[in-house]
Amino acid sequence: MATPAKTSGFSFGKFMLSLLLIVLAVAALYFAVVLNWSYSSGERAGWVQKFSKKGWLCKTWEGEIALVSMPGAIPEKFEFTVTDEAVAEQINRVMGQRVSLHYEQKVGLPTTCFGETRYYVTRVLRVEDAGQGGASTPNGPTMPAAPPPNPPALPAPAAPSAPAPVPGAPAPAAEPPAAVPGLPSSGSLPPAAPAAGAPAKP
Repeated sequence: MATPAKTSGFSFGKFMLSLLLIVLAVAALYFAVVLNWSYSSGERAGWVQKFSKKGWLCKTWEGEIALVSMPGAIPEKFEFTVTDEAVAEQINRVMGQRVSLHYEQKVGLPTTCFGETRYYVTRVLRVEDAGQGGASTPNGPTMPAAPPPNPPALPAPAAPSAPAPVPGAPAPAAEPPAAVPGLPSSGSLPPAAPAAGAPAKP
């Protein structure tokens, strides 16, 4: 009677399962590196003119701002993606206003499930607030700048005092009184009338 052949320790099912786990681990490591590493980052200032949430399965916020370098120039468009709901809410509040967007550029992400663009906005700040010295916090509202302190009051200038007399020097001549309108000057005053009962001088 024939004996059954011994099965080998190698199993095709175990090999496929091990291979699948290795592929998943490599993919998870790849996406972790790509999503946390930025190829470039910077700021773009312009007017937000389009912002909407769209996508077939993975919905992301997609926006567009108009960049104008100088008056009369043709505006350049900058398209961006937002994945943070807090940042998307801030952008919705400043629609039509000039803002400064801080973005990070990601590369190597497949499909559009991660967004239609690779420029991910992480912070937004109104240009008016930035010009007034305001500061923004990541994923938070803008904070107004503190008002400057009031300058200290300057003392009033003292009135000039008369110079002290010098011993042995002649006293300054007194200024003649101002002339009164309608009265003759001191040089042309008529002689005083004699008192009653006094003999007239020849």
